[in-house]
Amino acid sequence: MPAPDALLDLHPEVATAGAEGRPVVALESTLVSHGMPWPQNLETARALEDEVRARGAVPATCAVLDGRLCAGLAPAQLEALARGGPALPKASRRDLPLLLARGASGATTVAATMMIAARAGIRVFATGGIGGVHRGAPASFDVSADLLELARTPVAVVCAGPKAILDLGLTLEVLETHGVPVIGVGTDTLPAFWTRDSGFPVDARLDEPADIARAMQAQWRLGGGGLLVTQPIAAEHALPRAQVESAIDQALADARAQGVGGKALTPFLLARIATLTGGDSLRGNIALVRANARLAAAIACAWAALPHEDTAC
Repeated sequence: MPAPDALLDLHPEVATAGAEGRPVVALESTLVSHGMPWPQNLETARALEDEVRARGAVPATCAVLDGRLCAGLAPAQLEALARGGPALPKASRRDLPLLLARGASGATTVAATMMIAARAGIRVFATGGIGGVHRGAPASFDVSADLLELARTPVAVVCAGPKAILDLGLTLEVLETHGVPVIGVGTDTLPAFWTRDSGFPVDARLDEPADIARAMQAQWRLGGGGLLVTQPIAAEHALPRAQVESAIDQALADARAQGVGGKALTPFLLARIATLTGGDSLRGNIALVRANARLAAAIACAWAALPHEDTAC
């Protein structure tokens, strides 16, 4: 575990697990406040923590509360985030110093959660899908901070691939440029969030948590940043690619017509796609993030079992 951090509050369960070298899995809070409606958001947040615990690891949902970075939340804090919903600021890396300076609260994105996890000594993080290069980025320059955080922060991010609303090819190009290995679990191709196969190859297929843990260790011995660990949504929850693309096209057109952009774009698109798919995309999102929590717990257990004498932990 790292030295005590004046900016960081660790939940007692997380602090004890870290001090004892037991596995811990970070979870984000933007999914709770911005990614799903009430009450599915609270139900899902609780389910994710239960999935992690059931597989032998300790969950650490991350957020900013009253100007403090938090790794691990009490039940009342988790519920407050869920009830706050989109009214709570969406916090990426650039927002953290402003929230801390104001003594304010915020729900952390993938990038901000990675940053908090690394400060807390947590090496594995489970989410639904990462941000990336948005469609039309050559004109808009809209590229998620998640990609640069993966480039510099030594945390393994377990997900179902980049969100399908993105330009997946350009997202992979940016990850390759910044030295982020993209690993497939049970797949040779990159999953595309609600669909199982984007058509783009991953860098390597590693189906066993122990193999992934060894890849993590090698990456960090080399001084590298994060790793992206992707597994496809289960077949019974996957949506047809044509249905997803049709819904994305309509949602993007609606966003343009309403002038939605910046931080508001992804939550708008996810909510609009949920409506256009009759709730199928939301049900798929819940299923895939629960599966990712299970996989992340297995990887965290494998990571904890490795010797770490020569790895910066």
